[in-house]
Amino acid sequence: MVATTSVNMYPLANYTFGTKEPKMEKDTSVADRLARMKVNYLVLFHHSYHITIGFPNNADVQEHNHPHILLLQIGNTFCKLPGGRLKPGENEIEGLKRKLSSKLGANSPSFQQNWQIGECVAVWWRPNFETAMYPYCPPHITKPKECKKLFLVHLPEREFFAVPKNLKLLAVPLFELYDNVSRYGPVISTIPQQLSRFQFNMVSS
Repeated sequence: MVATTSVNMYPLANYTFGTKEPKMEKDTSVADRLARMKVNYLVLFHHSYHITIGFPNNADVQEHNHPHILLLQIGNTFCKLPGGRLKPGENEIEGLKRKLSSKLGANSPSFQQNWQIGECVAVWWRPNFETAMYPYCPPHITKPKECKKLFLVHLPEREFFAVPKNLKLLAVPLFELYDNVSRYGPVISTIPQQLSRFQFNMVSS
């Protein structure tokens, strides 16, 4: 029998949230992203790594003893996980840490987050320059256009996050994400299933 992985979840009140200068997003929708990929990307295969964070009431945080996922909202409707695209040749873990610091880290050299990247919980593939993504690479596809990986990030008991002023940080409960494809898309809406094998320890402060 495979042992169940335990994840400590801390109350949302343990975390401090501030703002920083706006960070312009290259894409405000999936359609915009696909159009940019098709026009600008000369390589036929690139990596895009995203994450779920873990603290009970956000990105794996807790509130009312129920896990929440941390999402960034762009505009009024488009939501995404903190993360982004790797640079050519960049290690995926180091790249994820870089993107997390860019999206959620404080703009201070004296305050650097020590991101604890956990295991990969899901891998999604985009075979073509289309909206559909699959949790497998179709066998007839030899040059997929995107690989998206979701990682669990273990948060410390207390932390400070700085969010760009033009983005909104949302703490979304797992029950709202579950099977809610119309609101969150096929990848984010399956996070509850991906996390079902973990044991969440709700730690009170």
